[in-house]
Amino acid sequence: QVHLAESGGGSVQAGGSLRLSCTVSGRTFSDYAMGWFRHTSGNARKFVAAISANGLATPYADSVKGRFTISRDNAQNTVYLQMNMLKPEDTDVYYCAAGRGPWPPAGYVYYGQGTQVTVSS
Repeated sequence: QVHLAESGGGSVQAGGSLRLSCTVSGRTFSDYAMGWFRHTSGNARKFVAAISANGLATPYADSVKGRFTISRDNAQNTVYLQMNMLKPEDTDVYYCAAGRGPWPPAGYVYYGQGTQVTVSS
């Protein structure tokens, strides 16, 4: 059974930083692309960043380019999202997701439970 566990969320003031982590168990982590999403309305999720299985491809949403950095440690089965220069509009629940393949991900099949990020002005 595949399990994704996020951590690292919290409350910060605008301009601050957070580092989200997501550890994956139950599948060969290094074979698959990973992504970070944020919650929108209902059950929809909005793309934030992704990383290929080998770590060479790292697309970002325009709203986070230059502020957020996605990375992965295949030895630790963990993907990270370094969030710098945080803004109040970054406030949301953030989810990590596991892709169907190495790259492109061809969709995401597993999601974590989410971690809350709150940025105050």
